[in-house]
Amino acid sequence: MQQVDVVVIGAGAAGLMCAAQAGYRGRKVAVVDMGKKPGRKILISGGGRCNFTNENASPANYLCSNPHFVKSCLSRYTQQDFIDLVDRHGLQYHHKTLGQLFCDNSAQDIVDILLTECEWAGVSIHLRQEVSSISALPEGGYQVQTSTLTLQCESVVVASGGLTMPKLGATPIGYKIAEQFGLKVLPTTAALVPFTLHDHDKARFDGLSGVSVDCLVTSESGVQFRENILFTHRGLSGPAILQISSFWKSGEYVSINLLPDLNVAEQLHQWRNEQGQKSLKNLLSTILPKRFIEALIEDKSIPDKNANQLSHTEIDQLAQTLTEWKIKPNGTEGYRTAEVTLGGVDTDELSSKTFEAKKQKGLYFIGEVTDVTGWLGGYNFQYAWSCGWACGQVV
Repeated sequence: MQQVDVVVIGAGAAGLMCAAQAGYRGRKVAVVDMGKKPGRKILISGGGRCNFTNENASPANYLCSNPHFVKSCLSRYTQQDFIDLVDRHGLQYHHKTLGQLFCDNSAQDIVDILLTECEWAGVSIHLRQEVSSISALPEGGYQVQTSTLTLQCESVVVASGGLTMPKLGATPIGYKIAEQFGLKVLPTTAALVPFTLHDHDKARFDGLSGVSVDCLVTSESGVQFRENILFTHRGLSGPAILQISSFWKSGEYVSINLLPDLNVAEQLHQWRNEQGQKSLKNLLSTILPKRFIEALIEDKSIPDKNANQLSHTEIDQLAQTLTEWKIKPNGTEGYRTAEVTLGGVDTDELSSKTFEAKKQKGLYFIGEVTDVTGWLGGYNFQYAWSCGWACGQVV
């Protein structure tokens, strides 16, 4: 049996950040993780380049049953604080659109920074350790039993992640620990995830795989994102679709404006007056992918006519089709390809300052296991750094 001050369950972004911070305060910290290597989700993020934060991160970029919960940690450890950290380690990175920051080389660079911080802070990391039980000790503190370790500690930090990407070893262990100690866990679902389509829509768009369109996508609740959508073999993906998936509920439509920068009715009238002999298909193919236009003509969403054959009513209808193209997804690709888990440990059960369970002294929950879900684009990593830092100051 080993005696330590803090056991962190999960060697991901939030867990490693918290462990290093606690270690720097002189706490004896042990991190346990069932994987073969730390930071597995970091390594595959951002196409292997890790979109490690977003310059625009603010509480407005997060979904949580308590929208105020993230304010404290995000204000106390900001995106600039994390940028300062990676700058100190000499990380080479670049800016992309919408405030996203990516590693120049590899996501491994971020993992290496976290591991270096943990090493400097005296943290011990134990891999291939599946937690089999956790129990509160009569005299205070906890005993954590893993495959080969028995650890006794004052505090336990659950940073075990959500249910996304089960091939990386995702398990519901964090939710089970919360329930064991009487904490409420909100229903979970896959988020930042591609849509699948009903068979009739899949047949309509068969052959469009790889086609990308810059769109404005709107959920039934009125949330909007302006980025690309991407047709896949099974349905729709791309940044705008991943974003809207967090706000979509089964049975709902999404509305897609295929030409958000254009007054479409005005353009159609101009074509009718100035290029009337040209086919609508050829004219529309100058502003949208030809294969996509052909598919819409084939299913009669767009008339197969020359521009000068369009009536005023047809122009209005076509403008509506192109700016309010409605599609009802069949579902999502699920946890297999989702980037994050929506839902989780109810934040009303936790202190927003320390992340300690209000009804269980010495038990903390941070990162994806909590009911906090960021937008696509580095926001979830920033929450991991912020809550890991905040918890690490007190644990």
